[in-house]
Amino acid sequence: MTQLELAASGQATAEIRSVAEAEGLDTEIVRRRVASGKIVIPSNRNRTKKIVGIGKGLRTKVNASIGSSTEIADIAMEVEKARIAEHYGADTLMDLSVGGNIEGIRKAVLDAISLPVGTVPLYEAFALAIEKYGAAVNMPPELLFEMIEKQCEEGVGFMAIHCGINKRTVEMLRKQHYRYGGLVSKGGSYMVAWMEHNNKENPLYEHFDRVASIMKKHDAVLSLGNGFRAGAIHDASDRVQIQEMLINCELAEAGREMGCQTMVEGPGHIPINEIEANIIMEKKMSGESPFYMLGPITTDIAPGYDHITAAIGAALSSSFGADFICYVTPSEHLGLPFPEDVREGVIASRIAAHVGDMIKHKNMHADKAMSRARRDMKWDTQFALAIDPERAKEIKAKRGNGDEHSCTMCGRFCANDILRGMFESDMNGSDKK
Repeated sequence: MTQLELAASGQATAEIRSVAEAEGLDTEIVRRRVASGKIVIPSNRNRTKKIVGIGKGLRTKVNASIGSSTEIADIAMEVEKARIAEHYGADTLMDLSVGGNIEGIRKAVLDAISLPVGTVPLYEAFALAIEKYGAAVNMPPELLFEMIEKQCEEGVGFMAIHCGINKRTVEMLRKQHYRYGGLVSKGGSYMVAWMEHNNKENPLYEHFDRVASIMKKHDAVLSLGNGFRAGAIHDASDRVQIQEMLINCELAEAGREMGCQTMVEGPGHIPINEIEANIIMEKKMSGESPFYMLGPITTDIAPGYDHITAAIGAALSSSFGADFICYVTPSEHLGLPFPEDVREGVIASRIAAHVGDMIKHKNMHADKAMSRARRDMKWDTQFALAIDPERAKEIKAKRGNGDEHSCTMCGRFCANDILRGMFESDMNGSDKK
């Protein structure tokens, strides 16, 4: 039985208890939300290491994506990136490899880290079709299901599967005269090309019950992929994106009814004034399935700084109720991320998730503790509370430590040092607020 089925039968599994303890919630609350599909736990029974809950009432989780391309395929580097992502606090990891030894990279990553690992099985299926049959459009549909089964057997915890692409959404894309930014989902583009070439329905949509049954068998989470996500601000919330969201929300409900854990993926590029509406729609139409936001990137004109454009979108998404954020690195739109890009992307997204959670969960305790530590010049406490203590220590050390009460920013003009001892009674009172 899956976590969903066990929870629905009244059982609080070890995984549910672990999530409740980590989040500081009552176990029964978590059990009920898992049973209703509002929380998912990617814990493939073939590989259970770190337990992570994603969904309603939980801390917003951050995913780090790595993976090879057809131009750069280095297993050692991908393993290093995976370890960096885990070290700097990612909650999950996705291997999106499309080049080189795809299976070898995935297995090395699964062995190297304890995080739940996700994949897009469509990538390996189409890569194999190109190798064996000469072109992606020659892929036999059965290969898709074989790939999903194989990756589940290896212990993949969740999969982005493009079930919401169908003949109707493709026709809508044609009627709206394509897009400013085109299609930016590799899986989405390949599937549309396959459908158009073969004049057939998407097998993942047509045989959705088979997809869900494979995922259910291994208790892997089905993440309903956003193949028509916008890759440009002016394409956000267009008809084809919303239609795919509607289909994915319907499929999320259908999957839950089969006992399969499901979540829904959200837009890639979107202006900030449309973020809340997308989240409201997804939550309402899916019965509050966890919402996995890809970025989202909030402007198209900042290459090299898209970890910042995405952090802006992620903070707003989290505050409006998104449950899961896929990080973006500085190399987005420019090239394959390197290890240093992974660190920047993870930290930026963790900051964004925290900023959103401060509002969503009305929890500012850590920020309050940091404020007091800064007021009292308690550097060790400040570093302990920092999202990236290593970076904070590096910066302070590089600029000189000042004295025990200050840093080199203000030196003897430190505002808090100037007033030290003058308002002690007020300061003690503020600590009790």
